[in-house]
Amino acid sequence: MSHADAALGGESSTHMHAALELASRVRADSSPNPWVGCRLVATDGRVFEGATAPPGGPHAEIAALCAAGAAARGATAYVTLEPCAHHGRTPPCTDALIAAGVGRVVVGTLDPDRRVNGRGLEALRAVGIEVEFGVARKAVEAQLAPYLKHRRTGRPFVIVKLAASLDGQIAARDGTSAWITAAAARADAQRLRAESDAVLVGAGTLRADDPLLTVRDVPGTSPLRVVLGRIPPGSRVQPALSVGGDLDAVLDELGERGILQLLVEGGATVAGAFHRAGLIDRYVLYLAPALFGGDDGLPMFAGPGAANMAELWRGSIVGVTRLGADLRIDLVPGAAAAHDGPDAVSFPMAAP
Repeated sequence: MSHADAALGGESSTHMHAALELASRVRADSSPNPWVGCRLVATDGRVFEGATAPPGGPHAEIAALCAAGAAARGATAYVTLEPCAHHGRTPPCTDALIAAGVGRVVVGTLDPDRRVNGRGLEALRAVGIEVEFGVARKAVEAQLAPYLKHRRTGRPFVIVKLAASLDGQIAARDGTSAWITAAAARADAQRLRAESDAVLVGAGTLRADDPLLTVRDVPGTSPLRVVLGRIPPGSRVQPALSVGGDLDAVLDELGERGILQLLVEGGATVAGAFHRAGLIDRYVLYLAPALFGGDDGLPMFAGPGAANMAELWRGSIVGVTRLGADLRIDLVPGAAAAHDGPDAVSFPMAAP
């Protein structure tokens, strides 16, 4: 990889970031397959593009090759994730790239799936195709963080979503919370739900609010609904998966079901339990310019907190977005931010 590409500059990086944009468009449709983008640049400079189709459909590389036709011969393929080298719902993408006669393949990151994990690159190199690896790697791994975590650990990527006032409360003294944030923030939360494979709440939230937990007002499929504890009779979430209170066991079970991203939308009790167990990969906090103005409301996290400053939990803010009057703050644990987690993602402040 060239110095320019290492600095996220240069032609390879430009095409890879275009492939990332293609992948972002299919984020809510491709799971449990990874959301991948591919840009094919022909020898005459023409550009052909593809992204992962819903399960059972063509992968990004196949879509780009079909768009290019004969122009794929000698072309350079820029693909965010290592091409697969195994038979799944579709044949190996490496076979298609080889058969099309591409001359060079540029890959953002390796696929940790045990059936791939370097085999795709080896298959391409074995027939003389030039392979370049690691272009825009941090950005690619940030975008694919749920898929990568699932393949590495067998567990879903856990996001806890909370809407709160600026003084950190999610409900008033009487338990009411609708609506702390305004329409733009709520629509963004719906998009987050549409990108998730499962949404989890506690039985207490069902008793208090009886939410539907479906995707509304934005494109996307409603996620699997998961309830910690006994589902109250007559609840609108039925049918739903009811699970026990051992959070590690819950994550193992959901991982076995192919859940890549779990959105925890439970109240303070569930959020506090996940937080204290250290099981959250990303905190998404929607903050409204509002104050409850006391200490008798409901905090973001119920249960015992830090006893002293030495126990204070610290993370890294990896994104701030203005959504109308409200703010979305994306926060990750410090250890994840220091390595290869979603810290490469940025959300620039928008105008009011």
